[in-house]
Amino acid sequence: MNKHLLAVIAVLVSTFLVASCSEPQPELRRISGFTMGSQYHISWFGGEATPTEVHEQVEDRLAHLIAVFSTYERNSELSRLNETSETLVGKAVNVSPELMSVLQDASYINRYSMGRLDVTVGPLVNLWGFGPEEREGLPSQAEVDQLLDNVGMDKLSLDKEKNEIKMSAPLYIDLSAVAKGWAVDDIGLLLEAMEINDYLVEIGGEVRIRGAKPSGDWRIAIERPVMEVGYSAQKIIAPGDNAVATSGDYRNYFEENGQRYSHTIDPLTGYPIRHGLASVSVILPTCSLADAWATALNVAGPEAAMALAEANDLPAYFIIRDGDGFKEASSSAFNRMFGTTGH
Repeated sequence: MNKHLLAVIAVLVSTFLVASCSEPQPELRRISGFTMGSQYHISWFGGEATPTEVHEQVEDRLAHLIAVFSTYERNSELSRLNETSETLVGKAVNVSPELMSVLQDASYINRYSMGRLDVTVGPLVNLWGFGPEEREGLPSQAEVDQLLDNVGMDKLSLDKEKNEIKMSAPLYIDLSAVAKGWAVDDIGLLLEAMEINDYLVEIGGEVRIRGAKPSGDWRIAIERPVMEVGYSAQKIIAPGDNAVATSGDYRNYFEENGQRYSHTIDPLTGYPIRHGLASVSVILPTCSLADAWATALNVAGPEAAMALAEANDLPAYFIIRDGDGFKEASSSAFNRMFGTTGH
């Protein structure tokens, strides 16, 4: 190679390096707000939309989803369905595409979790004081048994083609175990429609990630399940283009007569869960399914949850009470994904 050509290459390389170093890095943009009884946080790079424009569209979409899924809003689609369910038994009822999609995800996880997730558990959630209604003491076994008769996804059939549902008994549907994750996915798709492809969406601790930051992968922390001032991370992971959902019993509970009652109701018994599994995190491409699976595994308890995770090849990470502390366990799929070892 002659000296002239080498000189030209050297100039081109140096010009490229200077240009590369002088190019402005994409700006990290953030918005936040309140929704579904919790907070949301969205971070992203790229796209032409301003944070104000993104915030307006996100707020409008979340308001629409609340008007579909909420059991706290009396005029929501779900509330109206629940209030009139006795008159709808045996009839085909048209529902919105959003409600149908959430119910389909719930039905899928119900089937493969052997009933551990059941969105018809709403009457029992209310009975134990974790719904819109005030709690009045502890329920009796007779009250629990009576409501269990009207719980079960087998009493709800879905017709996706017609967007119709049919109930074989009066049902009260509570989508709190799925809707938040579904909303995270929905907001992610909204961002993508705005040509924002590198983002992190979080609602109430449920997260969806796509793309990356200029400095590398998005990284998130799995919270240590303790009630204390501030935030404590148990584990840091980089999930890539996936969603992460965590279910635990350490934030929402009450105590009576020295007994702790979790907000998570086991649909097989009608009682709040009582076992050593403090929290479980599930990593999947969609937050809706991750959210639903996290709840199902949390209901199941440590041993059954691990068996379900292995049977369904779920990347799942468990934090289990161990005396005054905690121990960790993870599924085979989680270990493969993150290069960790052992249950």
